[in-house]
Amino acid sequence: MASDSGAGFFLVLEGGEGGGKSTQADLVVQWLRQQGRTVLQTRQPGGTPVGSRLREILLDPATGALDPRTESLVYAADKAEHVATVIAPALARGEVVVCDRYVDSTLAYQGAGRAIDATELARVAAWATGDLRPHLTVVLDVDPEVGLVRAGRAGDGHDRIEAEPLEFHRRVRRHFLDLAAKRPDEYLVVDADREPGSVHADIRAALESRLLTEVRP
Repeated sequence: MASDSGAGFFLVLEGGEGGGKSTQADLVVQWLRQQGRTVLQTRQPGGTPVGSRLREILLDPATGALDPRTESLVYAADKAEHVATVIAPALARGEVVVCDRYVDSTLAYQGAGRAIDATELARVAAWATGDLRPHLTVVLDVDPEVGLVRAGRAGDGHDRIEAEPLEFHRRVRRHFLDLAAKRPDEYLVVDADREPGSVHADIRAALESRLLTEVRP
């Protein structure tokens, strides 16, 4: 479970491109606020002024190729700033934090996708975040062929990560599912190839039945 998370609750939405993470984050935040919860909605990379600048570097096609270790360390820097200045303080205040992507994205994209040693990468990510782990990680699972089409239609073209070959995204998907299989009590895998309301209902049911009792109003 979360390490030193205070009285709050930490929910992360993960998964490959086009899984609807932003849509589901909006829906779950709206629902939680209707329940009277104080909620902080945020994302990685980004979520801080420094993180926004790092996000531009990481996703802008104009950045070009980065050495995989360089890319990983930039993501780690974003996470370190985000946890220290946004996530940890909100949890200490007893808030629910809903984050679009977190450490698992680094492990899946830079680890499996870029073929960086998983143990080394996990060590760097844990150090950057103070080993702060979510209470629940929801993996929005979708076939990369479907998700990439969705992602392209939703935006103004492909960013650096979306533009990677299909096999890259297949490795990413497999790693998300492998992470979830290793800690089933801390993960919920949801079929994201459905209409948003059905996906949200699954997330909401998990929060209602297993986790919201851990959050102090």
